[in-house]
Amino acid sequence: MATAAVIGSGPNGLAAAITVAGAGVETTVFERNRWIGGACSTAEVTLPGFRHDLGASVFPMGVVSPFLRSLELDLPWIQPDAPCAHPLADGTAVMLERGVAATADGLDAADRERYKRTFGYLAEGFAELAEEILGPVLHFPRHPWLMARFGVGAMLPAATEARRYEGPRARALFAGMAAHSVLSLEAPASAAVGLVLAAAGHGVGWPILRGGGQTLSDALAEHLMAIGGRIEAGVEVQGLDAADITLADVTPRQLLRIAGGALPEGYRRQLEGFQYGAGAFKVDYALSEPIPWTAKECLRTATVHVCGSFEEVVASERSFDSAKPFVLLVQPSLFDDTRAPAGKHTAWAYCHVPNGSAADRLGDIERQIERFAPGFAECVLARTVRTPAGLEAWNPNLVGGDFSGGGMQLKQLVFRPTPSLYRTPVKGLYLCGASTPPGGGVHGMAGFHAGRMALRDLGLG
Repeated sequence: MATAAVIGSGPNGLAAAITVAGAGVETTVFERNRWIGGACSTAEVTLPGFRHDLGASVFPMGVVSPFLRSLELDLPWIQPDAPCAHPLADGTAVMLERGVAATADGLDAADRERYKRTFGYLAEGFAELAEEILGPVLHFPRHPWLMARFGVGAMLPAATEARRYEGPRARALFAGMAAHSVLSLEAPASAAVGLVLAAAGHGVGWPILRGGGQTLSDALAEHLMAIGGRIEAGVEVQGLDAADITLADVTPRQLLRIAGGALPEGYRRQLEGFQYGAGAFKVDYALSEPIPWTAKECLRTATVHVCGSFEEVVASERSFDSAKPFVLLVQPSLFDDTRAPAGKHTAWAYCHVPNGSAADRLGDIERQIERFAPGFAECVLARTVRTPAGLEAWNPNLVGGDFSGGGMQLKQLVFRPTPSLYRTPVKGLYLCGASTPPGGGVHGMAGFHAGRMALRDLGLG
């Protein structure tokens, strides 16, 4: 029987393990932490009984992932009433609703028809769009017309796409969506993430999981063990072992540490040149009550984009050091009573910062929240701050606080981390983490694609 070692138990590592174990390969996953899940895990980090997602928390691409769907797991998805809210300085909020028309109705009148034209076809065909963008890098599109229409806007800077709208509401909404790219909104292709996430909200929603991200990791681990795989937690891999294949759910920096001596010099230089994206400064909150948003619509959703106008979002993401940062905030306990003791709540918030930044952004984050939710400070029972250095110490894949496994700029959008993608020059060694296509997000597709490639190389695919 062929053997496989998988380094890391994040969703991609577990996906790779399930893929090869399902083909009859004797598979063992090694995880350096005492718990599984990587950046898709949940724990009490503020007060007893308050459970916080340490990384991934909202799963628009998870619910539509071809790999996850193929497993037919009984996952307890929770769909908030609306996917996302973006509060504005006038006391209102722009809402990303499940319906395209309902979202358009909340925009300035001049922008409603444009919004429907832009997102109507993307929402209707979102399952097909997700299949294309999560599929193999090199494949003939099954939906070429859909991809051609999507590509026209996706390659634009997000700021250019946003300026197609006349009013401030649509511009702010799209800027918040595009800020998930962790790029300057003036960078080429920064519109792509905004288009995909808004379309996902209409097509499949932005669900959370009952019990947190750990629920998904535990379900994948249980499935792996049910088909014969093993997991060894608390084991940090220091080098390559004798397995027939090794699938590494790590970024280039960790691969260099683990296997650098075995890698050819040219490939090492390629990995050393891989660029990481902006980091995150993250705060987990235990709250005495729901956040007192001025715009009460914000209580209809788990996800809130806290920044204000289009211009403010652009300024924040231009250099990631604005005093008024774009703050991504998630309040899952509004919809999941497992997250906090009865009557209490949890939330987390982060802003983007330069990779590895040591700056203290707690005050900036809380001033932004207080700006749109006066009285927020009085709701805070406890908080836990994670700096970029703290995030990387917890999970070395988060280099400099980068949750995306590497910058998503145009040159690293597709052929990442090198043109050979998952395969390395060392026979039997593959990368399978977020530094490989299709990149960041919880979907397991990088692990699935890497696993399929390894099986083909073994003659089992």
